[in-house]
Amino acid sequence: MKVEFKSLSVVLAAAALSAGCASSGYHYSQLDGHRYYLASIDTHPVQIVRVDGKDSVFSPTQVEPGLRQVTVQAPPTVTSRYGEQRTIDLNVAPCTRYYLVAVKDNRLLNDFTVKVDYQESIGGCTPPIVATK
Repeated sequence: MKVEFKSLSVVLAAAALSAGCASSGYHYSQLDGHRYYLASIDTHPVQIVRVDGKDSVFSPTQVEPGLRQVTVQAPPTVTSRYGEQRTIDLNVAPCTRYYLVAVKDNRLLNDFTVKVDYQESIGGCTPPIVATK
């Protein structure tokens, strides 16, 4: 009898956990400053400093979908103790992870451009349902 009770409790716990995951209202997107493709020699990781004027310290940074103003900081160089910062406008799709990188012509240069290295869907994320009229 004890074996049946333990089996039943395990099954009920698993069902409750899976129901909780399925009904999740998680619909954020993420910005990550790590490189996705490591073989590119002209790309460098960035630190996501600010999103829409709000400072960010987490990596990856969670953001709401929509047009976002993202400020990133490139890594330091030989001539600059702190990397330079750039602000870009990024149209963020729901439930998507973006890998942002700095693209430099030369690793010693301070100047860079920001590029989306890769984007992927976030598993377990449920995009919000938009009602159409």
